[in-house]
Amino acid sequence: MKSGLRRLYPFNAEQTVNIMSEFGPLITMFIVNAAYGITVGTYALLITTVVAIVVMRIVLKRLPAFPLIASSVTLAFGALTIITKDPMWVQIKVTIFNSMFAIFLFAGLWLNKNFFKYVFEKTFHYTQEGWDRFTWSFGWFFVFTAVANELVRLTFKDDQIYSLFGFQMDGVNVWILFKIALIMPLSGLYAYLLTRQMQKHRINEPADAAHPLPPATTAHKRPHAAEFAQAFVDQRQLSATPTRSNRVP
Repeated sequence: MKSGLRRLYPFNAEQTVNIMSEFGPLITMFIVNAAYGITVGTYALLITTVVAIVVMRIVLKRLPAFPLIASSVTLAFGALTIITKDPMWVQIKVTIFNSMFAIFLFAGLWLNKNFFKYVFEKTFHYTQEGWDRFTWSFGWFFVFTAVANELVRLTFKDDQIYSLFGFQMDGVNVWILFKIALIMPLSGLYAYLLTRQMQKHRINEPADAAHPLPPATTAHKRPHAAEFAQAFVDQRQLSATPTRSNRVP
């Protein structure tokens, strides 16, 4: 049952919280902006971003690096929108952040410093080739979203009203709708396909290599929760050493 559900929805709790922390505030901003305008909508964006950070801390017991950086940038550019009363800051934040992060990922690959491996290797165990392919693919996805964001931002002006799908909306709401209706499902689909593709690069967890089960018990797998807990403890111990020569390729 769990394996079937895992095939349909391959994201774990951390990935789910990360996705919701990115798009939850945008959905709130879309609704509030349509009802009360950009200033109140931006306040809604800031408040829900803070709530998302708190939820991450409660659910995950920590603050993941990438969502925390993204949320901090959202708060900074949201504050600029409120101060200047110009929604351009909230919109262009996506272009700036995604472009800079793509450059950061590509530079890391060039310097042989894989960012995603550094952040996620205690949770996911892939070959070096797998991590590099994953990072390269996501780098280009960030380039794509940055370019698409600018095209929509520059095409639909904030001070004009457009008719889309029978609804009248300003340029800001067209931009938010683009993020919610296109970028959000596209990001989820892309991450889903890439996660499935990465399975062929999966390697044994350090716990399995460092502490093999006795022959008499190899036919009986431990419960998944116990495996995860043991792997987490063992990985914390192994992370203190500079190399991982005991990992099975």
